[in-house]
Amino acid sequence: MVPLHPKLVILGRDGVLNQYREDHVKAPEEWQPLPGALEAVARLNHAGWHAVVATNQSGIGGGLVDMGSLNAVHRRMMQSLAECGGRIDAVFFCPHTPGAGCDCRKPLPGLMLQIAERYGLETELADVPMVCDTERDLQAAQAAGCQPHLVLTGRAAALGADELARWCAGVDGLHVHADLGAFVDFVLHREHEALGVVGEDSRPGALQRH
Repeated sequence: MVPLHPKLVILGRDGVLNQYREDHVKAPEEWQPLPGALEAVARLNHAGWHAVVATNQSGIGGGLVDMGSLNAVHRRMMQSLAECGGRIDAVFFCPHTPGAGCDCRKPLPGLMLQIAERYGLETELADVPMVCDTERDLQAAQAAGCQPHLVLTGRAAALGADELARWCAGVDGLHVHADLGAFVDFVLHREHEALGVVGEDSRPGALQRH
């Protein structure tokens, strides 16, 4: 049976695909991919998955980054992915500062609802994994009804055991992975299991489940 909707994954940007910077990624040369992240996206794509990015970019609202610079950063991201055989379908971003009162800044679900509308999912995101590296993004995934996944890169890399446990306790159905590559291992393994496929790519990638 042909699925009604495409297989879709929502990814954070900073700390998931590229190195997180406290001072924002302001120019293409400051966008540095995390080890193995671009190859992980390519593996998803080759397995028939579409990937989109949902990212808060308050540096725009705060005057630290302009739209031309943001577009240049994303061109570098797309070019780097293409060199690895991967692609991001689209980037959805919130340009607002925390006090702006918008409905698109995570932890609110506005960006994910925009993605749902774009892909004809209406408000049904229960089959869509969302990959996060912050508690705020996990809250956004839960608010939107996405499948929450945490990667221990970016801001999550600095978590102690107690803080990680606190994050996990607050999010139902959370899966935790070492990095984006481990997340892809998990997703493809789960997909292969559902199809009855056994092989090298059927490796479990989750560190824990809740």
